[in-house]
Amino acid sequence: MLRLLAVLVFLALGWAQEITVLTHSSFSLDKGLIARFERETGLKLRFLKGGDAGETLNRAILTKGAPIADVIYGFDNTFLSRALEADILLPYRSPEIQNLKATLLLDPSFRALPVDYGWVSLNYDRAHFKDRSLPKAPADLARPEYARLLVVQNPATSSPGLAFLMATVARFGEDGYLDFWAKLRDGGVRVAKGWSEAYYTHFTLYKGDRPLVVSYTTSPAAEVYYSQGKYQEPPTGNLFPELAFFQVEFVGILKGTKNLEGAKKVVDWLLSKPVQENIPTEMWMYPARRDARLPEVFRFAPEPLGSVRLDPKVMAQNRERWIAEWTQVVLQGQSPEAVRRGRR
Repeated sequence: MLRLLAVLVFLALGWAQEITVLTHSSFSLDKGLIARFERETGLKLRFLKGGDAGETLNRAILTKGAPIADVIYGFDNTFLSRALEADILLPYRSPEIQNLKATLLLDPSFRALPVDYGWVSLNYDRAHFKDRSLPKAPADLARPEYARLLVVQNPATSSPGLAFLMATVARFGEDGYLDFWAKLRDGGVRVAKGWSEAYYTHFTLYKGDRPLVVSYTTSPAAEVYYSQGKYQEPPTGNLFPELAFFQVEFVGILKGTKNLEGAKKVVDWLLSKPVQENIPTEMWMYPARRDARLPEVFRFAPEPLGSVRLDPKVMAQNRERWIAEWTQVVLQGQSPEAVRRGRR
């Protein structure tokens, strides 16, 4: 009781310390949970949205000498090695680690702690394909009749874009993936900067002209949830579990924070059970906690069988090259043969 009174007095006098959390643009949590955290800690949360996950991490790296935030959330396993190599994070063994799924603890230095996970996947608009044939295999996407229906994200700036790129490397091999992307390019694939642009601007479900989009396996469940009864079944579906890429999103404390103890409280809060159980219907990812319950609507978001999981070391060693090669082929129009010759 005395602690609570002290916090209330602290807030009433306007002395609340501000903690800035740098997040990707899709960050969302229940306002009541945020208000409760602020009441109980005496901290004032400020959320700074930095664009897609790749852009957000780049902002943190570029401002390393004078950090613009105390905590960063939303960089994923495709960008994990970049975050660690940039040395922008402080180690923190949160007491909540014991409640997390062990398979998600990918950083043994505890600078990056898992908050949620999911699968980047290909979504399709059911209405558009009601009387049309869906592609039968991943390679069919490169056929002109399907390539011109597909919107993807730029892997240099978008985490789902990078995840999908890596899924194609795993599916078609080091050499074959470039040929696949060259066919997509020639067939008319559209490249968006990030997920929001791809989904809400170009996807036919939202009046765009592309009925195939790189999104998440949970997107169909989200459409049912937000329809407020309009949909009893999802208006979208998932294609090709063999192209679904396993993604883990992390939180970390930025070096140079002016309030280390406050930053630790934010990390603990994001890993707490109330927040973890709020994540599925706010950010449409699976919670990292073992004991967090899933909402009923997640019956429309089954975990895909045979999804792609790449070794973090393999991703770290090849990520920048894959992005550069993709850029050369898709955005600059170079031939796969010329790019492969450039490896030597």
